[in-house]
Amino acid sequence: MRIGILGGTFDPIHYGHIRPAMEVKHALALDKILLMPNHIPPHKQQPNLTTAQRLKMVADVCSQLDGFELCDIEAKRDTPSYTVITLEQLKALHPKDELFFIMGMDSFIQLQSWHEWQRLFDFAHLVVCQRPGWQLDAEHPMQQILTARSQAQALAEHAANPAHRNGGQIFPVTITPQDISSTHIREQLAKSEIPADLLMPVTLDYIQNQRLYLP
Repeated sequence: MRIGILGGTFDPIHYGHIRPAMEVKHALALDKILLMPNHIPPHKQQPNLTTAQRLKMVADVCSQLDGFELCDIEAKRDTPSYTVITLEQLKALHPKDELFFIMGMDSFIQLQSWHEWQRLFDFAHLVVCQRPGWQLDAEHPMQQILTARSQAQALAEHAANPAHRNGGQIFPVTITPQDISSTHIREQLAKSEIPADLLMPVTLDYIQNQRLYLP
């Protein structure tokens, strides 16, 4: 099975998370996507909502989308959500499956600051979402890694070669641009504005029923 993994604070989860995940799922013929809220994000400020509230919102979204599942492995952890530890645990849980960890190009260019980042490739492939026409600067230190591990032009070869299935490759995927951020959504909600075009109805219903993100 080919499993995509999208982690995040999801505070709240919105179409800016969901639509790229759907595009990646289609582009790489993934069997399912795990949406994985983190508990203590090491690179971000602490979430506005509790872990339980964010888990509920993600679970609601997954119930509405075919091939999407909630993954609570990081939410149950009382230590910072280091991705390498998470992927090692997920690989142990899915030893025969092929894991694809999804990130944005903005995260990829900061990858060298991540805890034991080189070991990520031991457990999964990386999927790097990028805007149409966007290219990483040739002088950037991550460009060599992207070039060496990129298989954007060799998906058929990858699928046919069992040696490539444990991880270690990078799959750049061009996604539809979206100007959506959780920060902006929270600001709208705090002003009693309804961002109905940015959130799935099930998410907006939960936020309104629980009176979340109010000033």
